[in-house]
Amino acid sequence: MKKTFLSLLIYFTFSYSYSSEIKLIKILDGLNKPWSLSFIDETNILITEKPGNLLVVNLKDKTKSVIKHNLSVLEDGQGGLLDVLFHDEYVYVSYSENRGNWHSSTSVARGVFNNKNISFKNIFRAEPPINSGYHFGSRLVIKKDKLFITAGERGEGMIAQDPQKHPGSIIRINLDGSIPKDNPKFKNKNDWLPEIYQIGVRNPQGMALSPFDDKIYLSNHGAKGGDWFGTANYGENYGWKILGWGGTNYSGTKIGPKWKPGFTKAIKYWVPSIAASAIAIYKGEEFKEWNGDALVTALKDQSLRKISFKDSFVVEQIIFKGNIGRIRDIKIHKKTGEIYLISDNGSIWRMFK
Repeated sequence: MKKTFLSLLIYFTFSYSYSSEIKLIKILDGLNKPWSLSFIDETNILITEKPGNLLVVNLKDKTKSVIKHNLSVLEDGQGGLLDVLFHDEYVYVSYSENRGNWHSSTSVARGVFNNKNISFKNIFRAEPPINSGYHFGSRLVIKKDKLFITAGERGEGMIAQDPQKHPGSIIRINLDGSIPKDNPKFKNKNDWLPEIYQIGVRNPQGMALSPFDDKIYLSNHGAKGGDWFGTANYGENYGWKILGWGGTNYSGTKIGPKWKPGFTKAIKYWVPSIAASAIAIYKGEEFKEWNGDALVTALKDQSLRKISFKDSFVVEQIIFKGNIGRIRDIKIHKKTGEIYLISDNGSIWRMFK
């Protein structure tokens, strides 16, 4: 691998699979705890910063501006202003909402896009509010006319097995916040809250819709080990904290089996933990040989990984590790197929050939 400095940009070139050369360029620096990005158009993106800032960044001239908003964000531990999603002139954001006395919830709000000021309105709140700075989950994906939300279990463990509480579950609502009449509660899960689609997750910080099979894929933090990559499945249960997915408590004590019948089985597990964060299902021309594969980012080992999972065979490859720090988010440019990444060190990176 060689590293050079060009026009004040950090520029990496490295080989992948012994044949393909990949380039990685830092295109913007100086962000304050960035968490997510979403494309507005081919040139402009939205960026969230955990302390509560919502930014518009122009990828060509590298300018950035702050959008004013009315959200009551509580930055506490892992909480703050988190995911952002631009869709059909609306902006959707997930955030740790200040519910008073250091209690917060994974909340989701929607507002009409304006590059100066957005008036948001809550369309979901994970109940009950909890005094904790842990495990908000907080990714957003739209599938057709439904919004999927990951709600972490806030460090409360077995709350993820209580379908009368939102933390530790995958949420499915209509785009305006109303409740779909075909959610599990109205089919065969009478005791579930009406917004819940799946239960038993810990801290799912990655979620993406595949344009190839129309499935929603998830990545989830385990405890000390037990990260996984899998699918969102209607009315099912991933088993936290009955299952440990191969990990243990931070004290070293055993949590439970990796998996057992009756619970959703993940496609891929990581022991020890890589601290899986965001994911994307690749579709594009820049890396067309990757079409249909999952790209998984990691915080702990600072890696970008590719997972091929066709025909029941799972093959994982590390694209790079340690080049840009802890990787928080990943998105694919729809037109070019180039890959954009956010690093916890406050940088945006572009990956291409």
